[in-house]
Amino acid sequence: MVTMVGNESDIKELVKDLIYLEHDAIAAYDSCIERLDNKLFAGQIAAFKTDHLQHLDVLREMARELGIEAPAEGDMKQMLTTGKIALADMIGDGAILKAMKINEDDTVTAYQRALRHEDAIPASKAFFMKAHLDEERHRAWMEETAKNA
Repeated sequence: MVTMVGNESDIKELVKDLIYLEHDAIAAYDSCIERLDNKLFAGQIAAFKTDHLQHLDVLREMARELGIEAPAEGDMKQMLTTGKIALADMIGDGAILKAMKINEDDTVTAYQRALRHEDAIPASKAFFMKAHLDEERHRAWMEETAKNA
């Protein structure tokens, strides 16, 4: 799936779409944790999920500061992110991690774009940079681990 998140012209829409993206990611992480046979992999995925929960907290605060209502759950894309994981479960842990890596491609792209948003203040840009680095770390681990699973 190729995301359009990060291309919004309005910072309020960007924050709202990032919140949706984080909800979708968290749902995919939950699905992944349930399905992984390797408990060490599941533990690492749970640690990465904590990063997404922290991102969501920061984004909710940003939404509050911008005077917008933060979405309480994911959107229709959540079915795609969790559906890929469910299908991959039929093949095994390596396939599940590959599906998760594809989901991470979207979060990496979204935060990379958010970093360049013209209305982002320095504090927002600092958060977007941290989130981008987290997502790159998640993706790299998933890619490398899937190769060896």
